[in-house]
Amino acid sequence: MATNIGATLSNIEAKYLKQDMPDFDVGDTVKMRIKVQEADKVRVHPFEGTIIRKTGRGLNGTFTVRKISYGEGVEKMFPLHSPVIENLSVTSKGIVKRAKLYYLRDRVGKKARVKRQQTQ
Repeated sequence: MATNIGATLSNIEAKYLKQDMPDFDVGDTVKMRIKVQEADKVRVHPFEGTIIRKTGRGLNGTFTVRKISYGEGVEKMFPLHSPVIENLSVTSKGIVKRAKLYYLRDRVGKKARVKRQQTQ
C-alpha cells in the first residue's frame, strides 16, 4: 500500500516539475528573469547573482541567489521548479570547495568573488 501512495505522489509531482531547468551548482553565476506582480499586471524583472545555497530535490528543492545591489547585499530564495522563474541561464561556473557559501555575506568588494572556471 505504501508503494501505491509513493507512486501516486510522484505522479502528481511530475506535473509540476520544470523540464527546461539547466544544471547548476553552488558558486555558479546565474541570470534569471522573474515574474513580479505589480497591482493588476505582471512584469518580468531581471535578477543576476551567485548561488550560495542549494537544498532538497524535486518539488521540495530550493536555491538562494545573492547579488550586490547599490553596495547592499540582496539574497532571494527560490523553489527549484517555481512558476515565478520565467527562465534561468548559467553565466559562469564557479570553483568552490564548500556546499554553502555563507562566508560571502561577510566579505566586501573583490574578496566577495568566487573563482571562475576557464572556458575553452
